[in-house]
Amino acid sequence: MATAVLGLAGCGSRDTRTTVTIWHQSRPTERDFLVAEIERFEADHPGVRVRPLYKETEELRAGFQAAVLAGAGPELVYGPSDVLGTFHTMGIIQDLAPWISAEERDAFVEGAITSLPATDGSGRRAVVQIGDRFGNHLALVYNRRFVTTPPLTTDDLVRIARDNTVDGDGDGRPDRYGLVWNYTEPFFGIPFLTGFGGWVFQEPESEPPRPDLDTPAMAAALGFIRDLRERHQVTPANCDYELADSLFKTGRAAMIINGDWSWSDYLANPSIDAAVAVLPTVDATGLPMRPMVAPKGYSLNANASGDQADAAMAFVRYMTSDEVQRRLLQRLRMLPARRAAWDDPLVASDPTLAASRKQIENGRLMPVAAELRAVWDGMKPAYQAVLGGTLEPAAAAARMQRDTEGFIASMHQRVEPSPLVPVLGAGIGLALFVLLVRQWRSFVALATDLRRNPTPYAFAFPAVLVIFAVIVFPFVWNLVLSLSDMSLGRFRDWRVVGLQNYAEVLADRRLWGLSGVFLKTVLWTVINVALHVTLGVILAVALHGPVRCKAIYRLLLIIPWAVPAYITALTWRGMFDYEYGAVNLILGKWLGLPAVNWLGEPLRAFEACIITNVWLGFPFMMVIALGGLQGIPEELYEAARIDRASRWQQFWHITLPLLKPVLLPAATLGAIWTFNNLNVIWLVSNGGEPQDATHILVSYVYKSVFNLYRYGYGAALSTVMFLILLAFSMVFLQRTRATESVYR
Repeated sequence: MATAVLGLAGCGSRDTRTTVTIWHQSRPTERDFLVAEIERFEADHPGVRVRPLYKETEELRAGFQAAVLAGAGPELVYGPSDVLGTFHTMGIIQDLAPWISAEERDAFVEGAITSLPATDGSGRRAVVQIGDRFGNHLALVYNRRFVTTPPLTTDDLVRIARDNTVDGDGDGRPDRYGLVWNYTEPFFGIPFLTGFGGWVFQEPESEPPRPDLDTPAMAAALGFIRDLRERHQVTPANCDYELADSLFKTGRAAMIINGDWSWSDYLANPSIDAAVAVLPTVDATGLPMRPMVAPKGYSLNANASGDQADAAMAFVRYMTSDEVQRRLLQRLRMLPARRAAWDDPLVASDPTLAASRKQIENGRLMPVAAELRAVWDGMKPAYQAVLGGTLEPAAAAARMQRDTEGFIASMHQRVEPSPLVPVLGAGIGLALFVLLVRQWRSFVALATDLRRNPTPYAFAFPAVLVIFAVIVFPFVWNLVLSLSDMSLGRFRDWRVVGLQNYAEVLADRRLWGLSGVFLKTVLWTVINVALHVTLGVILAVALHGPVRCKAIYRLLLIIPWAVPAYITALTWRGMFDYEYGAVNLILGKWLGLPAVNWLGEPLRAFEACIITNVWLGFPFMMVIALGGLQGIPEELYEAARIDRASRWQQFWHITLPLLKPVLLPAATLGAIWTFNNLNVIWLVSNGGEPQDATHILVSYVYKSVFNLYRYGYGAALSTVMFLILLAFSMVFLQRTRATESVYR
């Protein structure tokens, strides 16, 4: 019967349409619009099928790079223009010039079509993205229940913000703030920088662009941002995107600086009366606060060709047509990319669109150079140090310049092949040959047994294949990459260069110094595992005794392990908030202790990560210890009680030694997990914040690979981490004799 069903399933009609896959980052309302337009397009193009797949920002960026490198990936990738320099340098997107003429380009708003110098050295410019909307910019959103007229200057901004910072219950903490925004990210600080006359790159821009951060404008902007919080006290002590968004939506903030992607939520919120206004002018300079402006649009996969490429570009032309652009304007209230749609009467009559257009005209086009990623990474630690009170604005500007120049140099570092590469290759080949010779008898015996008894091997083969695919091959591939120069500039044409990456890893002072990442990783691992084991054993011993409602306690204590770590980490991050978190609420109202700036100070942020990871890890050790306790004979305790041994003596001389065979391997496994635990560090501290001071080795690898595109270096460091853990596991298990039986 099952065979017949499978046979009939294979007889169905085959979809012969050309499939175009799109990876996009659209919000829910935008996704609905995209799906509706896909249905219209497919009705007009019956031979084409369009598949939209939503991806988070980092997932799209990293996944697209990996997919194209493997010769696959979606035909189209849709999103903001900030990644285009990286994609173009890597050679993973195509030149769209063959599909769009010069006359067609003139129909778009200036900046909506993104072009970059071709990588072939011809001097021409390659079209790397065709935008279907333009903006993606910041502006001021205010609640008209508190602010009747938006500020025109920064003096007005401060005055209105101070008037609307209110402590209604007199507890010393404002119940409503005058101004909120995500001031943990440098992108949201760009309007302040431009208002004081600065910019991120030197002008005119060179190739590659050079950062221009150590300037009086940067120092003045950082000082103004700090004064808003410290001197004027109109913003929260710690304010990330989620907190700012929540405060404004719930009426606990009078004004917010946020992007056009968020305005529809504010305008549709019945709890507030939101309106959009242009960012004010800086009184000290007379210059307007100019946010970065960027198009969102479509780029074509470098692997797309033939009918698929033509079908994909037909869809792009459809989405950027006048008809669709006007529907986008009317349904989403977002400014389109074509000039004709900008002249629609709705733009002038709708207050939000009118303010958005004015802000765009008052903005600056976001650079698309790959070096912009280094700028953000270089700015963030010093920017957060100013807000944390550990660095003055002028010193922070100098540090930004220095760090950014270092990151850009790392991104463009060229590693030449070592003359010892042939020797290295010969050595690896000789080692494999010796291994083959030494194991030859085993291979012969395996082949003989396979001929005699093939059935067990047939059952085991799928498991072996899976292990090879998910463990052996990635491990070997990582070793190969660690010997290569794979990087931003050599993404698809990398070469084996030798052991230079390992030499750089071992010489990196940021890793191995007294305050380096390695020492933090060791402390992180030791503290966490020690607390995991201690708490786990204490709770297991307590639950193993005569406790009422034992089943309920076991269920409650297993919850931290059962809830996904992602959810738990984000929950703890919210609980550690300085002003609104539950932890400080307990410290202040219940214990009478001062509030702790958990996420704003490096040491406190590291402690917050440890607390979160202890919460996640102790249930595992508790379960292991409970299982071990159930295997200890009760006669041993009876004999000890007859000998008048105290409970502590019973625990120390009976319980603990007999738990050793289960606890030590579990502790070893826990140490490996904790050493490589990216989730907690990345989510609780928001990627190593503040000031990049909470990184452990695994998060440092992630930043090196996905932020600075140093794939060879990251692979070498991950291999070193593997060797460290391998050595630790072997020595620890051997010294503690963890695998030996306690009975002799």
